[in-house]
Amino acid sequence: MTAALSAHELIARHRSTLDQALEAIRTRAYWSPHPEHPKAYGENGSLDAAAGKAAFDALLGTRLDLGQPGTDDWVGGETSPYGIDLGVTYPHADLDVLLPAMKAGQRAWRDAGAEQRAVVCLEILKRISDRTHEFAHAVMHTSGQAFMMAFQAGGPHAQDRGLEAVAYAYVEQVRTPDTAEWTKPQGKRDPLAMTKHFTPVPRGIGLVIGCNTFPTWNGYPGLFASLATGNAVLVKPHPRAVLPLALTVQVAREVLAETGFDPNLVALAAERPGEGIAKTLALRPEIRIIDYTGSTAFGDWLEANARQAQVYTEKAGVNTVVVHSTSDYKGMLSNLAFSLSLYSGQMCTTPQNLLVPREGISTDQGPKSYDEMVADLARAVDGLLGDDARANALLGAIVNPDVKARLEAAAGLGEVALASREITNPDFPGAVVRTPVIVKLDGAKPDAEAAYMSECFGPVSFAVAVDSAADAAELLRRTVREKGAMTVGAYTTDPEVEQAVREVCLEEAAQLSLNLTGGVYVNQTAAFSDFHGSGGNPAASAALCDGAFVANRFRVVEVRREA
Repeated sequence: MTAALSAHELIARHRSTLDQALEAIRTRAYWSPHPEHPKAYGENGSLDAAAGKAAFDALLGTRLDLGQPGTDDWVGGETSPYGIDLGVTYPHADLDVLLPAMKAGQRAWRDAGAEQRAVVCLEILKRISDRTHEFAHAVMHTSGQAFMMAFQAGGPHAQDRGLEAVAYAYVEQVRTPDTAEWTKPQGKRDPLAMTKHFTPVPRGIGLVIGCNTFPTWNGYPGLFASLATGNAVLVKPHPRAVLPLALTVQVAREVLAETGFDPNLVALAAERPGEGIAKTLALRPEIRIIDYTGSTAFGDWLEANARQAQVYTEKAGVNTVVVHSTSDYKGMLSNLAFSLSLYSGQMCTTPQNLLVPREGISTDQGPKSYDEMVADLARAVDGLLGDDARANALLGAIVNPDVKARLEAAAGLGEVALASREITNPDFPGAVVRTPVIVKLDGAKPDAEAAYMSECFGPVSFAVAVDSAADAAELLRRTVREKGAMTVGAYTTDPEVEQAVREVCLEEAAQLSLNLTGGVYVNQTAAFSDFHGSGGNPAASAALCDGAFVANRFRVVEVRREA
C-alpha cells in the first residue's frame, strides 16, 4: 500500500505534541492541545461552527459507507433525545469475513514500532479535532448532552483522553530497549556474549463496546490504547449512539490508508435492532482485549465470561459526598447544585448520596440543621435552573426512557426536598428535559437502605441523615466496598474528619475531592492530570489513564543470539 504520508512527515508533524503529552503525564500539570472554545476553530483546515453544523446536517439520512469487507446489510435507527430521527445507516458485518481481514494488517502495524504508531494515532486525533463542531452535533444528538457540553466533553476532552492513552502506551512500549548487548564475565574463560532484540507484540483484536452517554469520551481511551500498542480495533457502538464512533472509525481508516497501513486495522460493528452482538463478539477467539463502559450487570458478565480477553470495564457505582462542615457555605451549595444538575445527572461521576449528620453541620454562616442544609441545597438547584434557557444549557435531555422512569419513581422513596419539574426546549420540542429530584432518607432505617445502597442513574440524589461524621465515614466505606464509586466528595473543616474520609478512600481505592466550592466539580476530571476511576473498587476495573491501562495490551517478545 502506497503511503501519501511518510513516517518522517508524521514524526515531524506530531513528535512535539507527543513529547508535550509525555511531559504532562509526568508532571500532572494542566495542558491540552485541543481548544475548548468553539470560536477557536475555523482556521488551518478546521471547521467553524457553520461548516460543522452543515457537515452534520449533510450526514442525516445518508448511508455511511466505510468500505469495510464483509458488509452484508445496512443498519441504523438512531433517534436523537432531542426528537430528531438521524436516518443514518451503517455497514453490518459478517464477522467471519471482517475479523480475518482485520488481522491481516497487524504484522506491518506491529513492525512499524511504537513511535510510528503513536504519530499515526496523533494524526487521527488531529483530523477529528479539525471536525470538532461536526462531532459535537453528532454527540449531542445521540447522547442528549447540551451542545456546549457535547462540544467540550465529546470533542477536546475526549481527544485529550485519547492522546493521554497514546502517551501512556508509548511510555510502556519504549520502557524496554529495542536491542541490548549482554556480556557475562566467566573468569579465565571467554565471556558469554549475547545480542538481544525486544519487540512489543499486540495481543490481537481489541473490542471497544461504546456507551450511550459519552460515546467518544469513554470510547477513545480504549480505542487509542489498543491501536497504539499494535492491535487492530473493532468498535461496537451503543445502538443509540453510533454516529460519533462511526465517524471516528471513518477518520481512522482514512489516515491508516494514507500512511500505508491496512485501513481494516480499525472497523465498525453496527448491529440490527435487538441483535445484541456484544456478547457474540466478546466470546470470539480473535477478540483479545475488551474495553467496556456501561451497566454493572453486563460488565460483570464480561469479566466472568470473556476469558480469552483482557477486559477493562467502567461500570457503575454509588458516588457519595460527605457533608460535615464548611467555611464557604454558599460556595459549597453552588458547587453541589451544579454537580447534581450537569447533564441531568447522567454521568458515572455524578454524586448520588449526600451523607449529612442529623444534628446538622457547622458553616461560616452559623450552624445549619440537616433540614436547613437540604432545603438550602434545593433552593440552590432551583436558583441555578430557574431560568429555562440556562436550565436547557445545563441539563441537556434525558437520554432514554429508563432514566425518566427512575426519576419518576424516586419521588416515592422518601420525603421529597426538591421535586423535579418539566422544562420545554423551544429549539427541540421533542426533548424530554427534567430538573433533578432530591429525596430525604434516614440512614438508620432499613427501608431507606435499599434506595441509597443502589445506583439510581440520572438526576436523582438522596440526602441521607447519619448519626455522626464517624458513621458517615463507615457508610462511605461500606458503599465503596460493596457498590463501588467513581467519585467521592467531602466537605469538612475538621482535620480529623478529613483524615478519616481520606483513609477510607485510600483503603477502598476511591478518588476523593475535598471542599470544592469554585469552578472545579466532583464529576469532572482533566486528562493528563486526574485519574478517572481507580480500578480498585467495584465501579471499574481500570483507571483512565495509567500504565496499567495500557501495559497489558501488548507483550514483549525477545529474540536472542550469540554475539
